[in-house]
Amino acid sequence: MELVHADTYRDYLEMAEGLLAKGYKDAAAVITGTSLEVHVRALCVKNNVTTTVAGKPKKADTMNADLKKAGVYDGLQQKEVTAWMDLRNKAAHGNYADYDRDQVRRLIDGVEAFMRKYPA
Repeated sequence: MELVHADTYRDYLEMAEGLLAKGYKDAAAVITGTSLEVHVRALCVKNNVTTTVAGKPKKADTMNADLKKAGVYDGLQQKEVTAWMDLRNKAAHGNYADYDRDQVRRLIDGVEAFMRKYPA
């Protein structure tokens, strides 16, 4: 199952890389951030960390904190994921001037490395 997840994420990250190369940094950030959120949710499932509260899906930031609490990764990794989620939210909410192309490049590279290091 992890290989299926990895292939799907890789496809989305390749799409994000293509968009970034064509100058669409905002779309690239949203796609990468969404892939990150889906991966964080899958990590929770893999590690028996609940993904709902009162029948509703947990927010990505809450799941990120829960993964740290469960010892899946450390506080430094949690902070990095939080920063990536923040960039994704800025892109998704139209705050395009709050980040630049280089930050999106680092987002894509970082998320890709994160997914390899912590497969779901």
